[in-house]
Amino acid sequence: MLKRLYEWTLEKAGHRHAERWLGAISFMESSFFPIPPDIMLIPMCLAKPERAFRYAFICTIASVLGAMLGYAIGYFLFETVGQAILNFYGLGDRFESFAAQFNEQGWIIVLLAGFTPLPFKVITIAAGATAMPLYILIGAAVIARSARFFLVAALLWKFGEPMKRIIDRHFGLLTTVVGIIGIGGFVVVRYLF
Repeated sequence: MLKRLYEWTLEKAGHRHAERWLGAISFMESSFFPIPPDIMLIPMCLAKPERAFRYAFICTIASVLGAMLGYAIGYFLFETVGQAILNFYGLGDRFESFAAQFNEQGWIIVLLAGFTPLPFKVITIAAGATAMPLYILIGAAVIARSARFFLVAALLWKFGEPMKRIIDRHFGLLTTVVGIIGIGGFVVVRYLF
């Protein structure tokens, strides 16, 4: 099934609305959506490597805007929407202890979560809930998200065809590794809390 989804996504990379979907997923992932934009960015870059940096730019801008929505959820709607999102990810009961330490090192946590598989939405909501200065969130998000998405784009632009062959040949193993990394991100956030 995942192989078909990969092939379908790769096919959709040439669709006229693919960039809009990429932007929407990048925006939503930074504030509430569980699927990272890399799931769409990678096949789109593989299908059209000449547009890889454009796709990275779309991901970055949309992700930073989504981070601002996550911040607003934490700042204005924490008791209702923000708490529900944290509960969905199993982190709601530990938020109080995390919030006390968050703003001391919040910009470092935003950088790490923006670049790694840590669930970025949890961090953007925490930034709003703890009233981290918005300019710090935006600055750290721009640095981390652009580094992440442009690194992916650069690698796929440079090594796209060989990487596509590796993905096609070892798809099962790679999806298992990506799944473990994704779950590991949630485990790390639980540890931070």
